[in-house]
This record gives sequence, structure tokens and C-alpha cells, in this order.
Amino acid sequence: MAAVKNGREYLSHVTETLKHRIAQLDESIEVGQKEIEGMHEYYWENYTEMDQYGYEDYDNQQALLNQLNTNQQQMHLKHRFQKMLDSPFFGRVDFCYDGEDTAESFYIGIGNFAERTGQTPLVYDWRAPVSGLFYDFDKGEAWYEAPGGRMDGEIVSKWQYKIKNGKMVYAFESDVKIDDDILKAELGVNGDVQLKNIVRTIQKEQNAIIRNTSDRILVIQGVAGSGKTSVALHRIAYLLYHDRKNLKSSNILILSPNGVFSDYISHILPELGEENIQEMSFDLFAYRELKDVVPDCEDRYDMIERNLVQPKERGRYWEKQSPDFLNQMEGYLMELEDSLMDIRDFTYRNYEIKASRILLLFYTRFLEIPLLSRMDAVREYVVDDYETLAGRDLNEEEQQYFYEQFMAMYETRDIYVLYSRFLESVGMCPLPSVWYEKRLLRYEDVYPVLYLKYRLLQPAKRAGVKHLVIDEMQDYTPMQYQILSQLFPCKMTILGDRAQTMDEKQQDVLTFLPGILGKKLRKIVMDKSYRNTVEIAAYAAELAGITDLKLFERHGKPVCEKKITEKEVITQILKELRVQPDGYETAAVLTITDQEAWEMAAILKKELGDEQVTYMNKDSSRFKKGITVTTFYLAKGLEFDQVFTVWGRQPEDDLIRQAKYICATRALHELYMYQVVTEKSRDNRE
Repeated sequence: MAAVKNGREYLSHVTETLKHRIAQLDESIEVGQKEIEGMHEYYWENYTEMDQYGYEDYDNQQALLNQLNTNQQQMHLKHRFQKMLDSPFFGRVDFCYDGEDTAESFYIGIGNFAERTGQTPLVYDWRAPVSGLFYDFDKGEAWYEAPGGRMDGEIVSKWQYKIKNGKMVYAFESDVKIDDDILKAELGVNGDVQLKNIVRTIQKEQNAIIRNTSDRILVIQGVAGSGKTSVALHRIAYLLYHDRKNLKSSNILILSPNGVFSDYISHILPELGEENIQEMSFDLFAYRELKDVVPDCEDRYDMIERNLVQPKERGRYWEKQSPDFLNQMEGYLMELEDSLMDIRDFTYRNYEIKASRILLLFYTRFLEIPLLSRMDAVREYVVDDYETLAGRDLNEEEQQYFYEQFMAMYETRDIYVLYSRFLESVGMCPLPSVWYEKRLLRYEDVYPVLYLKYRLLQPAKRAGVKHLVIDEMQDYTPMQYQILSQLFPCKMTILGDRAQTMDEKQQDVLTFLPGILGKKLRKIVMDKSYRNTVEIAAYAAELAGITDLKLFERHGKPVCEKKITEKEVITQILKELRVQPDGYETAAVLTITDQEAWEMAAILKKELGDEQVTYMNKDSSRFKKGITVTTFYLAKGLEFDQVFTVWGRQPEDDLIRQAKYICATRALHELYMYQVVTEKSRDNRE
């Protein structure tokens, strides 16, 4: 059947085979379940009579565990096969090996599928070596790297398929990799509540990034809509497939901007045949790490809101993240070596150790240990010395006494107090002098305090994380990257768009990343936009001052720019809104501040009903169909069929222009930019 050239016939064969394999798995799972029930029954009937050494009990438990694992694996396989029934494959390459007369057909899909385990696949996983032929070559000479070495030959023909609900929608023979008409059709469909996988339309330059296994640090600098997030996630799926022996899904951590974005991308890896992985924001991680210092921290979005209404405060955050500030903190740490310590003689019963010897241990033997952990190392040394001389171990009460006495040689170990003193020493306002329960760190102080903590108390390296994915890299400061490099000495995929910063000035992290992560990092630029129509992408590029953007030729409605009064906003939105059963799936009304979003959502809910409108704030965790009302900073990373941007309460400045750019690049098909003005200014304009 592998020689069948008719895609429809092959689809029929693969579909029937899938159904047969699913039926076999159902039967096997049922048998396994009966085995599990039998084991449980046997145990409860006989556990009182099992041998006294527990050998039979152990054997029974192991057999039960093995059967449970087998059933779980079979259910996972069944689930994958059921998903494949909808669209078993999307491409085909007819490849004639050098020295052969007949071409071999390779059908490519989401995952491998064979009639029986161990047989030649009917469908090859998109990540398999041979599948690279589909993505990287046109008709003619081609090759791929197989486990046994390079395989050369000629691509005789290439086919692209669209299969939906198990039915062939089209079969398209093409000389080139991904036909532009097919790509346009894929990009032109309505937006969804989840990021789409791109296995059917991976471009050659994207495939090179996805299949990159050699670079330890890969930095993807991509314009809005270039597919950088999709490519990064597909790369993770490929790495998991490529290095299955050493890399598990539990070894991957994604640092994502917020809960909604995490929900937006959460399905991708399972859809590509992999288990889901850990996702969290770096801010959330930082807040957890600082619980022993402060009970609460302001979050980034609160700071953004504050900066929007108090422009004079905008520079404070970057001032406290700057290299100069970091250098000042390092100088302060050197001063603490002496000023923080009150080292004195220690006596317990007949045992005495002089301050001079403690000083020698503290500043010589244990010098490499961070300052606030160093005295504990000295204490352990003294305890060992005492126990050796006394010929006995200290009891719990004595251990506590030793600990208290040695920790008392620090003037303070309170990180909050030490940071506050540092601020005062460099001419900045200190933190409020309050009890722990009353402490609240402003966002601009969160990472300086965390940095200080890690310099004074050695952080535990996250050895379980073997690959770190950092999205929205332009929003991370040098100080944050310093912290990340300490915590995660592992491979990284770092991605972002410097034009999408949530600050007044664009930041190119590549100016300082090599100094932090090493010069061997690989930079890849993705400068072609696929998300937006030509009209929207060109408009957004002009907003951001981007002149070298490459556009995929997909056209749509011109961008609508209007100056309207506050009373006219809702009327205009309702007039153009096309989210309905027969229209678009998603639309967004994007504002500058959260208060504006809340007010807009309340009005739209009255007009359209609660079920159609979702107000999304910093605490939201789901991305839903219909109409979303939110701020520009929470919309970053998401995409919508229609976008209505409303601004005007704030004076035009660099931050507002950044916000407008972020809003504009969220639109797939239609973009409306509404500036709210007074009746008087509109009349003057007219």
C-alpha cells in the first residue's frame, strides 16, 4: 500500500488501519483493566496470608504497577491515534535514493503511525529526519541526515493535503515546499482561542531553527507576527523527539508573560505529540522566592498602570535595573563584609574558640561561601570540632544554642533592612521601616532585592530544568538575566521583539546578553511578518519606525484611523464589529489603562450581553472566543481577527506610541484605531 500514489486511496487505507489499531487497543486496555481488578481482588483476599518477609506483597505491587503503566501507555497511544483520525497526514514526498530506479513515498503527519509496532511507518512524524525533505527542498536533488548517515537522492514529486474530519479537502502537487496559496489560506482563516500549530506550513528558515540541536543559547529576534513563539514551541517538541533519552517534558520550563498567554499556548505540545510542560511567569517565581523577605510585592502591571498616570515615575524602574545600580550594589556587598559582622569569642562549657580563629575561618577558609551563609559553615566546623573533643554528638537543644550564638555575630540578616540601607547609601529613598507583615515591595525593587538575596545567600540551582524558554525577551533587564543565568545554567531558547517593549524606549538585549550568557549564543533574525495583512503590518511598522520589515503578500481592508468623541466610541465599535456565528471568531477592544478597559467592558456587556464580552485583567487565566476587552500590555502575544484600539485620555508620548504598535500588531484581518477627542477639538478639526 505504500506505493499507492493516490492520496485519497492512501487516506482510506490509513484511516481503516487507524480504526483497527484503536479497536485492538480498546481490547487490550479492557483486558489490562480486568487484570488490575483481579490483582486488587487477590490482594485483599490473601494479604493476611502473604509471607512474613513481604516478598509476595512486593511482587504483587510491582506487577500491579507494571500493568497500570502498560494501560496508561496504551491509553496515551489510543488518544494519539484518535486525534490522527481527523487528519492522518498533510504532506508527501516521493524520494528516489541514489542508485535506485523507483521512488519511495513518505507521507508526513503529526506523529508516526505503522500497521504494527516496529514496522515501517505508514505516516512519518513531522520531526523525523526524512520529513526534512518536505520542508527544506523543492523538486530535484535533495538529502537528509538519517541515523546511519546522509541519504542522497532526488525528490520526484511533492504533495500537500488538507484533510478535515477524515475527509480529503484538497490534494495539491507542488514543485516548491509550501505553496503560497496554501499558506495564504491557512493564514487567512479566523483567529482561535489558542495558538495554531504550524506543522503544515513550516517555512525553510523556520525549519532550520526548529531542528537546531547544536546551539546552547539560541536567541530569536523576530518582528511581530513572524511566528517566533510557534517556532520556539515547535523547536521544544523537536528537541523532545530528538533527544528522548535525556530530555523529558518535566525538564522544560517556559517563562511566559501571564496566565492568559500560558493558556493560549498550553495545547501546542500535546497537539504535537508531547506532554505539557511547566509554565510560569518570572515575576511569580520572584514573588515566591521573596516570601521570607516580604509578604507581598507589587506586580509589573501595577507599575505600568502607575507609570501611565504618573509619567515622572517611569525612569525609576530602569534606574534600579541599570548596570550602574548593579555596580553600586556590588560595592555595597564588599562593604558589608566588614560592617555587618561582630565576630567575638565563643565559649560553651569547657570549650572555647577565639574570635581570631573564627575570623580566620570566616575570611579565609569559607570565603567563597556567600556572606549570610558563611557563618553557618563556621558553626558546622565548630560543632564538629566540639563533638570530636567531647566524644559525643550535640543534642537538639545544644545545636540550637550554637546556631543562635553564631548567627548573633551578624548585626542583621534581614535582606529588607540591608537593601533599604543600600538605597539610603546611594542617595535614594529607603524602604518604609515597618514590620514584616506590613511590608510591600514596589515592582522596581523586586529584582534588586532578589539579586541581593542571591548574592548573600547562595541560590539553589534548578538542576531539573535542562532547557529554559524565555518569551518576550525585550521585557527583561540585565539584572534579571544575571539572576536567570545563576538559577538556570542550562540550554535556552530566548525570543522576543525589541519593538514590543512595554516602556518608552526600545531595548536590544543582544547588546548585553553575550556578556551575561556567553559569547557563543546564536542570534537568528525573523524579519518576515505572517500574522497581519500587508495593510496592517505596514501601518504597524510605520508606528515603530521599522523600515526593513518583509511582508507576506496577504491583503485585506485598509486600516481605519478616526478621531471620535467618547460618546461615539461604542457606536463605532458596534457598527464595525463582525463577531457572530457566521463572522469572525475573535475581536478585541484594547485600551491603555485597566480602568478604561473595565468601563468599556461594562458598556459592551450591556449592549451585547455578558456571554459575548470578556473583560480580561491581570488575574485572568483563560483566553475566550468572542469579544475581549483588555489593555495593550495584556494583549501582547495574543492575536484577534478584529482589533479596536481606543486611546486619547493620555497625552501622546513614546509609551503611548509603543502601546499603539503592540495593539496594531494583534490584528489578523481588520484594525481600527480610534483616538478619543473632545467635541470642541473635533469641531476644530472639521
